[in-house]
Amino acid sequence: MTKPVLLVVAAALFDAGGRILLAQRPEGKQLAGLWEFPGGKLEPGEAPEAALVRELEEELSITVNESSLEPLTFASFAYPDFHLIMPLYGCKEWSGFLRPREGQAIAWVEASRLRDYPAPPADLPLFDWLARRP
Repeated sequence: MTKPVLLVVAAALFDAGGRILLAQRPEGKQLAGLWEFPGGKLEPGEAPEAALVRELEEELSITVNESSLEPLTFASFAYPDFHLIMPLYGCKEWSGFLRPREGQAIAWVEASRLRDYPAPPADLPLFDWLARRP
């Protein structure tokens, strides 16, 4: 059986101390309560970097320049109804005051502690990759 492929983009936002921002999926959304990287789906014809800039502004009220996005790694995961491809970008620079706009909780987490947060299965290999990163 062929599954549709869903392309989403995500950001590992790093604070000055190297901690990574996680956001908790709000009630009413699929996988509610789980922790993930901010980001989201691409719109038709949208480049991944442009989608991530848009999503970060929509979700967190911050402005990111595409040149501040560093490709890190990606996830490829087969959910029951679709196959997810998720490039993960690192970002250390943005402007504006970080404010969650969708009612989501946020947490700044040391890379070695990411697995302490329940997350969607596709995010777990990314947590492990970040924890091994020098």
